[in-house]
Amino acid sequence: MTNIPSVDLADFLSEDPLRKQKFVHEVGTAYSEIGFASVKNHFLSDELMAQLYDQVKKFFALPIATKEKYEISGLGGQRGYISFGKEHAKGKKEGDLKEFWHFGQEVSENANLDEEYPDNVLVNELPSFNKVGLEAYQLLEKTGIYVLRALSLYIGMDEFYYDKWVANGNSILRPIHYPPIQTEPKGAVRAGAHGDINLITLLMGASAGGLQVLRKDGQWIEAKPEEGNLVINVGDMLERHTNNKLRSTIHRVVNPPKEEWGKPRYSIPFFLHPRSDMSLNCLEECVDKSHPKGFDDITAGDFLNQRLKEIGLT
Repeated sequence: MTNIPSVDLADFLSEDPLRKQKFVHEVGTAYSEIGFASVKNHFLSDELMAQLYDQVKKFFALPIATKEKYEISGLGGQRGYISFGKEHAKGKKEGDLKEFWHFGQEVSENANLDEEYPDNVLVNELPSFNKVGLEAYQLLEKTGIYVLRALSLYIGMDEFYYDKWVANGNSILRPIHYPPIQTEPKGAVRAGAHGDINLITLLMGASAGGLQVLRKDGQWIEAKPEEGNLVINVGDMLERHTNNKLRSTIHRVVNPPKEEWGKPRYSIPFFLHPRSDMSLNCLEECVDKSHPKGFDDITAGDFLNQRLKEIGLT
């Protein structure tokens, strides 16, 4: 395998049961073997993706003093601006070579949550920034729900098991700016080798390459989706919940060749989180004599808080 597998969400959305089962098998196999897939025919239009990248580039081009107005203390980086070098991969001291923004959930009136999410931060200088960001947020969330429905069927559960947990979940849309590299980085990369915290991550095409995925045999491969596709991968929460049936694969964003240091890189992942009260205990469908329970019981909220400390955001 020299690239991540490609699947077509239109198969799952079709009324043909054979096409639907084909998608379930293909995406389930991809996530069991490498934890990543390139997904076409999702709900995000090319036009909306272009609008979002335009707004994101305009935000990160603002003066540092302007951006820092939107860095809100006490939120663990869960909303607004997070400045350069704040986050690092678990187990590393060097901060990643990036700055980023967080859009969060706009909760429905009947959400009945045990916790309150922070309000989204409005960027006064860019009237369309929040509108475009939240529209993309909703369509990425919708795409993620359908992928989780397919995975529920693959595992042998009710198709709609995850719906109630993802609706009003603590998901995050994260536009990232990796600035041009000015001097030789001392042990730092654009994003250190890591697994994602959440259930699944949906990534629209980055402005430049650099994303690499670690195969089972220890080799790094480039994740190169087809134009317009989303790269969707399993996070640590789903790996725990499925007792390692679905794999949260280590990945990284490497620094470009020296001749390309002067180019910035932009990337916009959507981290699909459940509600914090969801149990991540290993599913009984994924535990047997050959696959004994591999993780302690924990809720999504407790697991998130534990990991935010490990990566330096709290």
